[in-house]
Amino acid sequence: MPTLGSHNLRNNLFVAPMAGVTDRPFRQLCKRLGAGYAVSEMVASNAQLWKSEKTMRRANHAGEVEPIAVQIAGADPAMMAEAARYNVANGAQIIDINMGCPAKKVCNVAAGSALLQNEPLVQRIVSAVVDAVGIGPDAVPVTLKIRTGWDRDNRNALTIARIAEEAGISMLTVHGRTRADLYRGDAEYDTIAAVKAAAHIPVVANGDISTPQKAQAVLAATGADAIMIGRAAQGRPWLFREIEHYLRTGELLPAPRVVEIQQIMNEHLEDHYAFYGEFTGVRTARKHIGWYTRGLSGANVFRHRMNTLDTTREQLLAVNEFFDAQSALSERLVYVDDDVNNDGEPDHTDRLAA
Repeated sequence: MPTLGSHNLRNNLFVAPMAGVTDRPFRQLCKRLGAGYAVSEMVASNAQLWKSEKTMRRANHAGEVEPIAVQIAGADPAMMAEAARYNVANGAQIIDINMGCPAKKVCNVAAGSALLQNEPLVQRIVSAVVDAVGIGPDAVPVTLKIRTGWDRDNRNALTIARIAEEAGISMLTVHGRTRADLYRGDAEYDTIAAVKAAAHIPVVANGDISTPQKAQAVLAATGADAIMIGRAAQGRPWLFREIEHYLRTGELLPAPRVVEIQQIMNEHLEDHYAFYGEFTGVRTARKHIGWYTRGLSGANVFRHRMNTLDTTREQLLAVNEFFDAQSALSERLVYVDDDVNNDGEPDHTDRLAA
């Protein structure tokens, strides 16, 4: 079981940081349903953005289950160090450095996975952040999330892992794809295994983990200390409970009943609305509702109608009417494999179907 500094984690099932997804309500829900650890959406290192509504909301950890981990992103060592200090002062107990995001808007400013092209800069950033918050009696663990490299001709995860460990990183997460791969193709578990074999710090495996059986297989194949799950938990946060049970007992839990999923969704939406307020809440909830209803009978028509509703009351009423109709069709929901990103590549993420 990984420990981070003074923090003993409940288990080795982690929620991946995802911009626009892993807000406090979603992190809390995943933790309640079995996740042992969750990392926040990335917070920009640019101090001019810290007082923006978006950043202040991302830095809101009121009532959150500990430990509180905040991911920071940027390409300037001094700014990243200051961002680490700022977030620790605002409640962060663990700082995670983003060197894995493949998004163009992040890579275009030389941040995220673009940093993997510049190993000396990686060293300066990691050292600056560790020196800022990771040393001394009040040291805060600093972790790092990377990909296997910039592209398939430039895989350097082993080198980056060595740099990070020497600089004082407490834990390393590896998404088993290069930046050029985005989310296409199969994750490189052999690369993660090589990193784990060479490292002397906990290593977390990330990529394509969508079922309890796959979770067990990835842990076995990589030797990783933990696994991190992102897209597969969208609209399916009970996946952590299913994996935890399977790893402990070797048995698969039955698919959740429609009525339980409806209850989970309702609690999530109420928390979401309270967190964001009426105007933003109804709009940012649409993607979550889309994931909860993905693959269900009549879901496409429902989502088109749901996207025209402008109040939380109308939205909540509509989604409950939809799930009431699903309950009449089937007591339980089963899963079918599908292509979440519509990119023509199987991504092994299970969708819901009646």
